[in-house]
Amino acid sequence: MAPRSVWSGAITFGLVTIPVGLYSATEDHTIHFHQYVRGTSDRVRNQRVNERTGDAVPNEDVVKGREVEGEIVVVEPDELREIAPGRSQAIDVIEFVDLAEIDPVYFDRTYWVAPSDPRYEHSYGLLCRALAQSGRAGIATVTMHGREHLTALRADGDVLALQTLFWADEVRDPADQLSSLPVREDPKKQELDTAVQLVAAMTTTWKPDQYEDTYTRRVEQLVADKREGREVVPAEAPEDATEVSDLLEALRRSVDAAGAGKQSKASEAEDLSGLSKADLAARARELDISGRSTMTRDELERAVAEAGGSAQAS
Repeated sequence: MAPRSVWSGAITFGLVTIPVGLYSATEDHTIHFHQYVRGTSDRVRNQRVNERTGDAVPNEDVVKGREVEGEIVVVEPDELREIAPGRSQAIDVIEFVDLAEIDPVYFDRTYWVAPSDPRYEHSYGLLCRALAQSGRAGIATVTMHGREHLTALRADGDVLALQTLFWADEVRDPADQLSSLPVREDPKKQELDTAVQLVAAMTTTWKPDQYEDTYTRRVEQLVADKREGREVVPAEAPEDATEVSDLLEALRRSVDAAGAGKQSKASEAEDLSGLSKADLAARARELDISGRSTMTRDELERAVAEAGGSAQAS
């Protein structure tokens, strides 16, 4: 079954309009449990009840309301739909900003954007390339599910992505949420230099598919073990906190260990220096490396090496 768009409309920037659809870019793989009465197979279900009488209330009798100065103001679903902002179904780009300037705390959900008509693939591709080359994102508003969203339209390899953003007044100030800000004094220079060395030694290329949700896997194993009557093996406890007096030595040992790990990987890596840009582009295509079409030869070489080009070639 072909994926269905969750929203359809058009991108507008300047005097250019491109009909598009939005598609969910992520999915939740969390294991969900039902609720049961202990010792039975009886399901427990949530139910809307009248707070005063305790009686169950049918869904069609439930309305939205808000208390204002002691008075309950009831709002019907049709009334909310009628005043929904931006009913023109447009992703209207207001301005462009450097993508790196957007603090990640503002990012919410991601949607893939695709042209809804093949005739507009050229203009879609042009916008995608322009955003990729400039490193910028288009800031726009869009209405979905009865709510107006602030969004950032950005390039993700060969496709456009729409990132919904939190509004400024939805992002909490850490000074208001924490009893005190943790960073209150400058660290010792030797400690800071060593910490920076450790960050550099552990730096690599972002490869999301190398990470795994181990907790979900453990939950699946727990269910299987209990079903088969096997012993449940608890996870290891976390390491004890590092004392301040041991901090510098722990950092030094960490730098040595990270450096040794990088040298081991480097010794196993394929020498890509003799390959042409076309050869590297072909290898990058085989490895499905995102953004390869805009990379220089050196960037392609680094990306292929990080993605494990030698393993793929063998």
